[in-house]
Amino acid sequence: MSGPQIVLVGPMGVGKTTVGALLAERLDTDYRDTDADIVAAEGREISDIFFDEGEQHFRDLEREAVRTALAEHRGVLALGGGAILDKDTRELLADLPVVYLSMEANEAVRRTGLGLARPLLAINPRQQWKLLMEERRSLYTEVARVVVPTDERAPEEVAEAVIEALELGAAAVPGADPSAAPGKAPGTAPGKENQA
Repeated sequence: MSGPQIVLVGPMGVGKTTVGALLAERLDTDYRDTDADIVAAEGREISDIFFDEGEQHFRDLEREAVRTALAEHRGVLALGGGAILDKDTRELLADLPVVYLSMEANEAVRRTGLGLARPLLAINPRQQWKLLMEERRSLYTEVARVVVPTDERAPEEVAEAVIEALELGAAAVPGADPSAAPGKAPGTAPGKENQA
């Protein structure tokens, strides 16, 4: 397979970093985060890039970071919440094992407090989060092979649901026969293969 083993997309605060690291550990592979790539390359936090250079500059950096990571990385890859806004990025994600980690607004408030170090949520965070999700939800589902809700689930449960939905169970269990046919993941995402 060319490209990452798993690509995680979803809104800020959904747990892509935590779940991605767990998945990489379970699948005995590497984890990479394009937001972390940008921070490392720029030597400053994403919020500083937004405030100093503007959102469009950040999106340009993000587009290049995603393109590079998709070309180089073979493990678990997490994309920033807005990466799917770029049409070229969505095209690059076609036919890749993309998982949309979803959550509702109440869960976002509980997890993040909506605003701390989140430049797009600096003013009226709850309303901004809802507006961002109205804009992005269809794009997340467009690129995703599977949708995994994270509401009221521990990161370990989410990681297990991702493995099941992508039928990677044998790869994640030490000593398991990788030729064994894993079971079909429950449910179906709108216009997609699976929802776990």
